[in-house]
Amino acid sequence: MTSLSTARDHRDGFVPFPAELAKSYRQAGYWAGRPLGELLRDAARQWPDRIALLGDPGTPGAGATYADLDTAADRMAHGLLKLGLAPGDRVVVQLPNVLEFVPVLFGLLRAGIIPVLTLPAHRRAEIEHLTRLSGAVAYVIADRAGDFDYRALAHQVCAAVPTLRHVLVLGDPGAFTDLHSVPTPGGALPEVDATDIALMLVSGGTTGLPKLIARTHDDYYYNATASAAVCELRPEDVYLATLPVAHNFPLSCPGILGTIATGGGMVFVTDPSPEHAFAAIERHGVTVTAVVPPLAQLWTAAVEWEEADLGSLRLLQVGGARLAEVNAREVRPALNVRLQQVFGMAEGLLNYTRFEDSDEIVCTTQGRPLSPADEVRVVDAEGNDVADGEEGELLTRGPYTLRGYYRAPEHNSRAFTPDGFYRSGDLVRRLPSGHLMVSGRIKDVINRGGENVSCDELEEHLLAYPGVRHAAAVGLPDDVLGERVCAVLVVEADMPTLAEIKTFLTERGLATYKLPDVLRQTDILPITAVGKIDKKALRAAR
Repeated sequence: MTSLSTARDHRDGFVPFPAELAKSYRQAGYWAGRPLGELLRDAARQWPDRIALLGDPGTPGAGATYADLDTAADRMAHGLLKLGLAPGDRVVVQLPNVLEFVPVLFGLLRAGIIPVLTLPAHRRAEIEHLTRLSGAVAYVIADRAGDFDYRALAHQVCAAVPTLRHVLVLGDPGAFTDLHSVPTPGGALPEVDATDIALMLVSGGTTGLPKLIARTHDDYYYNATASAAVCELRPEDVYLATLPVAHNFPLSCPGILGTIATGGGMVFVTDPSPEHAFAAIERHGVTVTAVVPPLAQLWTAAVEWEEADLGSLRLLQVGGARLAEVNAREVRPALNVRLQQVFGMAEGLLNYTRFEDSDEIVCTTQGRPLSPADEVRVVDAEGNDVADGEEGELLTRGPYTLRGYYRAPEHNSRAFTPDGFYRSGDLVRRLPSGHLMVSGRIKDVINRGGENVSCDELEEHLLAYPGVRHAAAVGLPDDVLGERVCAVLVVEADMPTLAEIKTFLTERGLATYKLPDVLRQTDILPITAVGKIDKKALRAAR
């Protein structure tokens, strides 16, 4: 089977930055013209003997220096090319937080092959869709996590998506290829164009199935290095990846990419509970990590019973959802750490509270834009700019914000203004200082513990259940998760149980974090004056 990368097929459906704007970003120094794979190359030159990957004794990859990691990435790149993959090919990567993620990612980047970064929680519905949408030719997985076997999922995806030719497995490969057998030595690697697609992130999914966010080498290199500068990362830092590392937040805000850019060490955990994360912080001298609000609350409480020494930790980033002021005020006294609120999106715009900000700003706002070139508008329902302090939808464009989702022209016509501003769907208030206070969303999305659940997608699956005539999904306030997923059903006969609905949705391949927490029955769904389901009325019903 021939490669799909011929005639630059990977750019079909990619929305580039306008030429004049791209030129201005280069001239201003925001874009350095550097392929993302050079982050590791530069680190290996500057700090060859510094330990890059930290882990417990016996953990594969633990103790690797930057020189070791640089060599491992090159060998992975050559091995992937030897398999028959070519620059421009797409590869779906679904790995847990393991050290092997780093050489796999940089091997793909060095070969000019585009990683499509998916989450460990994704299941058949998401993986089949993303593999088909991207035209992926390979799929990288772990053999299993807990009681879930990713090899069984791979068999299903291979049967459904004809472009898929290779499955590379970390662990027992079964019928597939052992990932550890792939690396091989080689000579020169392909030249990579910094204006090209570096990798694809997965959207939180605001309407239907998730979209693909194509990030270029230029914009994502800036995303990582500018974030590292704001967070004042230095070679002595040790970054702990607690959230799934394929997320934009732990990947590049500043995450592992920002850590590599500054020569720090990296630690990975698959269980972010206080018991495991605190032990990793103490054992490896972790200085920086990122969590979502429910984890921040749990960690803040856990210092009462966990005995680990957290004295090395200097910076705790909290993002993924709004951190309530009352919880923000508890972080510093409980953990004796600097709190940084982070509000951003895989689509681009990042906001950080700064080290010089007052405690009041840090505890009550979600930060201000990363870049001087970030353009931010706050608009009313008619698209008119509102005054500082007034609530409106956040619109943005800038040197690291996408200009369109990959292969989604119809959606792009709604998600972007004619002059290229991304409609975030977030409701915010902007202070005169530029700091943003997030107040909610206008898009039909439930934010459950930092994961976005598309109501449209969940409702479509619920309607497939036998006997369900109408379905609505709404978010209910929750002190721990932020929001719980509530499914409201109109049924023809007997009402199914929550367990039956969860089993049905799981069998349809839906990710576990999208499953309802609460199930309700109603005789009729309330309707607004314009004929849409009245979600506000459903949330208010008890």
